[in-house]
Amino acid sequence: MPFEVPFVQRALLAGILVSLVCALAGTWVVLRGMAFLGDAMAHGLLPGVALASVLGSNLMLGAAASAGLMATGVTALGRVRGLSRDTTIGLLFVGMLSIGVIIVSHSRSFAVDLTGFLFGDVLAVRAADLVLLAVASAGAGLVSSLGYRSFVALAFDVRKAHTLGLRPRLANALLLGLLTVAIVVSFHVVGTLLVFGLLIAPPATAVVWARRIPTVIAGAAVVGSLATTVGLLVSWHWGTAAGATIAATAIVLFFASALAAHLHRRVRPALPDVEREAEQAQ
Repeated sequence: MPFEVPFVQRALLAGILVSLVCALAGTWVVLRGMAFLGDAMAHGLLPGVALASVLGSNLMLGAAASAGLMATGVTALGRVRGLSRDTTIGLLFVGMLSIGVIIVSHSRSFAVDLTGFLFGDVLAVRAADLVLLAVASAGAGLVSSLGYRSFVALAFDVRKAHTLGLRPRLANALLLGLLTVAIVVSFHVVGTLLVFGLLIAPPATAVVWARRIPTVIAGAAVVGSLATTVGLLVSWHWGTAAGATIAATAIVLFFASALAAHLHRRVRPALPDVEREAEQAQ
């Protein structure tokens, strides 16, 4: 059995921890319709990771610096008149990705490095990585708990959040920080390209069935963990890339869930119920 092998056990635990962090951040991304921002943030890691690799520095620190720069750019350019949010995010997305590829192209092992950055290597997770993921999970849980009421208001009615004194700008900054942490700690497991799958697919799968936001978060964590387990099994027996298989499994689970909901015709749209919860939370 694959899960009797130590490095596969570490990969499984890492995937479960990543699923928890991504569930805490990804739920708000899905509810707020911020999928494009999540994708751009994931790709925005590449310059920092590439530069850290070329300089022989810590990849996680490079990823954090790059993600922080990306988040700052999104916030700053979002205040420029005449430019839509999607436009500024798109420009930063392409710019950061281009810079990352240019940096990596100066490496002697260009193809190998770029593949590792984009797709990760979940089977190479070390014990130290697990400790970092556990700390990140605890931190993400704390931020989500403390900012829950503000996040709910921000997701559904920014003006009401202003009226209630919930400081939506601060809540938005915290949410960007939560998203940044989720992406930074996850890229080593599934890569900058595939982290988007675990960030979006599990919450999107859960929101079809769930009626309350905490249920969406819990369901997303379960779906992400299931995708990790099934993905590692498929990868082991079929010889496929582990990170890509995990992300693909998460996507398959989403489509299967959406199809089941459609065929049974017994699941009403979840967002109206979540919106009612938002009103109650306020």
